[in-house]
Amino acid sequence: MPTFTAPDGTLLAYRTIGDGDPLLCLPGGPTDSRYLGDLGGLARHRRLVLPDPRGTGRSAVPEDTASYRCDRLVDDVEALRAHLGLARTDLLAHSGGANLAARYVARYPERTGRLALIGPGARAVGIDAGGAARRELALLRKDEPWFPEAFAALEAVSRGAGGPAERAALAPFFCGRWDAAAREHHESGQPRNPDAVAHFAADGAFDPEATREALGAFEGPVLLLAGEFDLNSPPGMVAGFAELFPDATLVVQPGAGHYPWIDDPARFVATVAEFLDAPAAVPGHTDRSGTEGNQPGTGRFPLLPEESAIRVDTPSGPAS
Repeated sequence: MPTFTAPDGTLLAYRTIGDGDPLLCLPGGPTDSRYLGDLGGLARHRRLVLPDPRGTGRSAVPEDTASYRCDRLVDDVEALRAHLGLARTDLLAHSGGANLAARYVARYPERTGRLALIGPGARAVGIDAGGAARRELALLRKDEPWFPEAFAALEAVSRGAGGPAERAALAPFFCGRWDAAAREHHESGQPRNPDAVAHFAADGAFDPEATREALGAFEGPVLLLAGEFDLNSPPGMVAGFAELFPDATLVVQPGAGHYPWIDDPARFVATVAEFLDAPAAVPGHTDRSGTEGNQPGTGRFPLLPEESAIRVDTPSGPAS
């Protein structure tokens, strides 16, 4: 596995899959990038560069645990870009990794080409779906055999009474289907480094006002892809994120949860590959034409205030 050295001397690992122009893929968690796989076959269209964040996977554990903080991880992304010899890099980020991507783009807009945010966390920009929106989304799954136990767990967590067992019982809500393969993949995405999780969102990790302002000036094309049933990143919340960018395309993948490349690989790859290969749109235009399924922000996916009655630690981590 190839490695590079972070500015503080920590040795960090990454892997590459596929051919073509590079696409730097930031995992959620914080956890290693194995759960991303080849993103449903996206490696047939791009050379995926998949780093293991510090303290995860094959990357070394840093001496300073404060270096796990999201804003400080920006230095690792920039070091990898320089190591790869790229003047600019296209970025894809999943779940909590979208917070890191947002902070990177805010600091290095000139180093960023296209940006794809998949089931994004939005703490870096101060957006949360709200507990009511998540409950409403959960009720769409009421006919699933696992629903009673999972919904009871969701209610417990919303009251602040949920422990590890209740959080584990929420897992089906993050998958478009809940079968043996989904269980295995869900487990593979669990964070293994409690220090990395604890420090990712520590005080100073986020500056929502400044980040929102910076993203509003970013002229590169942006794709925001939400799963129709994603309890971590409900479509309404992702729609709010999309509104921050001058040139954003919002897509809701029908039937998908938090891992749309698992739920429908062909649809996911077609959507992302089309975005990566498309000519840049006119700056200042936010495109809704690519949205599939229900329009986020309307109907059953309303936008809600940022304050939330519930905070869910998801398969791709509390960093989201």
